[in-house]
Amino acid sequence: MTTVILFLVVLSLLVFVHELGHFLMAKKMGMRVEEFGFGFPPRAVGIKKGETIYSINWIPLGGFVRIKGESGDHRSDSDSFASKKAWQRFLVLIAGVAMNFFLAMVLLSIGFMVGLPSVVEENLPASAHVADSVLTVMTVIESSPAAQAGITQGDTVTSINSQSFSTAEEARAFISAQAENGVEIQITSTDGSEHVYQLQSAFLPEQQVTGVGVGLVQTGLVSYPFFSAILQGVSETIYFTGEVFKSFGGMIVRLVTGQGLGVELSGPVGIAVITGKVAAMGFVYLLQFAAMLSINLAVINVLPFPALDGGRILFLVIEKLRGRAINERLEIVAHNLGFVLLMVVVVLVTYSDFVNYGGEIIGAFRSRL
Repeated sequence: MTTVILFLVVLSLLVFVHELGHFLMAKKMGMRVEEFGFGFPPRAVGIKKGETIYSINWIPLGGFVRIKGESGDHRSDSDSFASKKAWQRFLVLIAGVAMNFFLAMVLLSIGFMVGLPSVVEENLPASAHVADSVLTVMTVIESSPAAQAGITQGDTVTSINSQSFSTAEEARAFISAQAENGVEIQITSTDGSEHVYQLQSAFLPEQQVTGVGVGLVQTGLVSYPFFSAILQGVSETIYFTGEVFKSFGGMIVRLVTGQGLGVELSGPVGIAVITGKVAAMGFVYLLQFAAMLSINLAVINVLPFPALDGGRILFLVIEKLRGRAINERLEIVAHNLGFVLLMVVVVLVTYSDFVNYGGEIIGAFRSRL
């Protein structure tokens, strides 16, 4: 139950901020907002204040802002979306995405003020303070001795041959020097359990090197003074946004070339399970996870697909290039079809979530009985 509540709180924050962006910008541009709703219909409760109905709906997995004339009607009314200039409509459409990026900056800035899990680099600014520094397994090469032993990404290296190391460079050098004899690595898994593995180095064909197959980095809780934390929060948001765009670009290329997604997608159920796991690690981890979700939500919404903000922006661009508005019915049909396709994807991904996480969910319910 705690996991579900945390998931709904995180989702509510992301959705509220996104829709708040649309709402505020629409008001700023002189458009009439007919409804500002959290969740999807049917409506549970609604309160009308001024010209806007503020509603809470029964399906708490989204939200919406209903603006007069957003489907292309009421073009002759000065307070409608359709009657406004292209740049005004663009600002309303992009405002939700911008607010999600802004939320990520705020969350990461707060995180860097209190200490955020980060890779500890040699060139960290002098103002940075590092706490709880550990050696973390960043990568595990497939079919390597480490992978065959059961070491996974995110595990913590406690010692190597009963020796502790303060930096990843020292640990890597030691493992390399022990290539012929092998090493004994003590690991703390992500679930908190302790393990000791005897690893013998082997030739890794893809990397053309001999090793045990683990990539180690030094991680810790990195914090900064107030203003430095804000700058770092903005910088990290920009960096992660670029990484998410690259990830989506890679997915599209793989799909077009018939290679499959190459990554595992998670829907509401999967994200809820992950939220519970992250929250168990601590508040700053949940803060960082919420920021990453906000960035992902922003990037997804800006994609040029019908029913998404990016799809509506695409129609706006086509309108400007053509010099006249697109047929209202055609645009409505395109967005409705896009929405149906998105719902199909959500259902398929949710089914996959139940296949992947069903055992954990059932176990959690049984433990409450």
